Amino acid sequence: MNSWIHIAIWAVVIGTVFGLLWWQGQIQRFSVYVQETREELRKCSWPTWPELWNSTWLIMFTVALLGLFVVVVDAVLFKVFIR
Repeated sequence: MNSWIHIAIWAVVIGTVFGLLWWQGQIQRFSVYVQETREELRKCSWPTWPELWNSTWLIMFTVALLGLFVVVVDAVLFKVFIR
């Protein structure tokens, strides 16, 4: 019974917030925002699968190279300053 009271309270709170947003016109503005976002995304040129695959491998290679660089510099600085 106690859980039903909590559910009812949350339903009233959520309903009140939704009603307030509807009354202020926020729901309509959000709907327009979503529609405009969809229109803009249709205008985008999306990469083909080979372009995406090559870009992914390039990023992974660059991150690995940067990680190797950080490990080497860390090891050199450790040897110079700690030992």
